[in-house]
Amino acid sequence: MGTLKAFLRTMRPKQWIKNGVIFAALVFDEKLLKWQYLWPTVVGFGLFCLISGVVYTINDVVDLEKDRQHPKKRNRPLAAGQLSPKLALGLAIGIAVGSLILGVLLNPVFAAVLTGYLALQVAYSFYLKHIVLLDVIAIAGGFVLRVAAGIPLVDAERFSPWLFICMTLLSLFLGLGKRRGELVQLGSEAGNHRASLDDYNLTLLDHLLSIVTASMILAYALYTFSAPNLPMGYWMMLTIPFVIYGTFRYLYLIHVRGVTSAPDEVVLTDRPLQVDFVLWGLTAMLILYLGK
Repeated sequence: MGTLKAFLRTMRPKQWIKNGVIFAALVFDEKLLKWQYLWPTVVGFGLFCLISGVVYTINDVVDLEKDRQHPKKRNRPLAAGQLSPKLALGLAIGIAVGSLILGVLLNPVFAAVLTGYLALQVAYSFYLKHIVLLDVIAIAGGFVLRVAAGIPLVDAERFSPWLFICMTLLSLFLGLGKRRGELVQLGSEAGNHRASLDDYNLTLLDHLLSIVTASMILAYALYTFSAPNLPMGYWMMLTIPFVIYGTFRYLYLIHVRGVTSAPDEVVLTDRPLQVDFVLWGLTAMLILYLGK
């Protein structure tokens, strides 16, 4: 039982919230209330969670020695010696194979995207995360694939390409924020834990964050009044203030409060961000489902 608990912790279920973006096609294609599309998306979400857990496990095995030197990561089950690397890899491979088979049964196109996501993340664990800029772009690619995976599950007809652009920019924003937090937290030892951090500095990351922030807000604003499937009257523009506040709140937390946690951890712990996200979601759904 202790081993199973350690393996479950290694799969990091708290971070499975990232896979929630698979529901974007379901929500924005206005099929949230249709059971024939809801259940495949829920199953797809579950499979992505399993594959994400597999990726986290592989990543922890690859980074085993570095994690043992990290102030926080050394408490992970593999780094702490609570779980055998061979057992963890064996379980991860079994889960990966089973998940991909179930993906094919669910939807072949979805399975292809899921396989692409797994391949990208494995490449990230072994190689891409060590290359400056490509590491952040690979993170963004993972989020875009999550969004793309939801499209065949709902036979999306009105999913705007603008949402892909918004998700790309949002994931770049979060990835850069994560790198900035690591750099601040680890200081001069950063390069010993992740090779790409030797090629970053706060000035570069702050400039990149500024560029991505402005582009993200602009792209979302363009989506709200130019996407062809939205309700008439440009009501979706009412959600722009929530996006602006959420972005500004995160920047405030990292620049003023000195928060260095990963963005997904910040969202789970900062109440104003949580309230903002809920209000944005409720407003967007009311406009999409009642605005026509």
